[in-house]
Amino acid sequence: MASHNLARIKIEDYDIVGYSVAGEETVISIPQLDVCFDIGKAPDQLISINNVLLTHGHMDHAAGIAYYLSHRKFCGQKAGTVLASENILSCVEDIIKTWGRLDGNRIPANLVAMKDGDDYFIKPNLLVRAFATKHSKGSLGFTVIEKKKKLKEEYLGLAGHELVELKKKYITIDYPVETPIATYLGDTSYMDFSKYDFIKKSKFLIAECTFVADEHTDRALAGDHMHIDDFLKMLNELDNQYIIVTHLSQRTYIVEAKKILKEKLPPALFEKTILLMDRKQHLK
Repeated sequence: MASHNLARIKIEDYDIVGYSVAGEETVISIPQLDVCFDIGKAPDQLISINNVLLTHGHMDHAAGIAYYLSHRKFCGQKAGTVLASENILSCVEDIIKTWGRLDGNRIPANLVAMKDGDDYFIKPNLLVRAFATKHSKGSLGFTVIEKKKKLKEEYLGLAGHELVELKKKYITIDYPVETPIATYLGDTSYMDFSKYDFIKKSKFLIAECTFVADEHTDRALAGDHMHIDDFLKMLNELDNQYIIVTHLSQRTYIVEAKKILKEKLPPALFEKTILLMDRKQHLK
């Protein structure tokens, strides 16, 4: 029996699977990319995902990290990879060492320290890029980017053997092309994310909008979270195809939050926006 009742959104060829309620739990996966943004309480359904991109160390986002890594070993899977800032990983290492002593078995893990601007390839053509956010010490967001090589225009009409000859002469016949697929901001207050083209042009933007009520602006500011007014400002600066809203406060019901979003967002923005935990809403 599955440990969690996860939300599942099907968009084009991708599944966005997870659960996100502020202060309770946040874990979001895109299985086709083999990534899990944060780990929450480590739902059984997501243990097989090989890469956890940990934005920060708050309990509702990171509590399940030891179970995720340990259970992979129990299931005969390779060590899970965890990407996070160095200060977070040092704590994760302490946690898994302690749990290993309690359990009587070493917990294997591939811990990768990341900082603003770092890239890490999770597949030969798929990389994760980290960027700084404004929430807690060392907090990061992540973008998953497909990287390919494209033939230069002047060589498009050449036959295969002609291209091989050019390569033998150490002539560069192609150039790298990056296609940002999914960006996850994690918990953060407003920043000018439009300065990063890979965020601005990402197909999916998975972003928190913790507070939607007008009277909750102070709460958003105090916790370095996003209020709907900041959320709208940010969306107007970006150019994403799909926007997935996460981390709503428990103070606001989904129906009410959806109503406020519809009132505040321009129709074109609202049409491509979906609340992760709105189980009645679907994008085609």
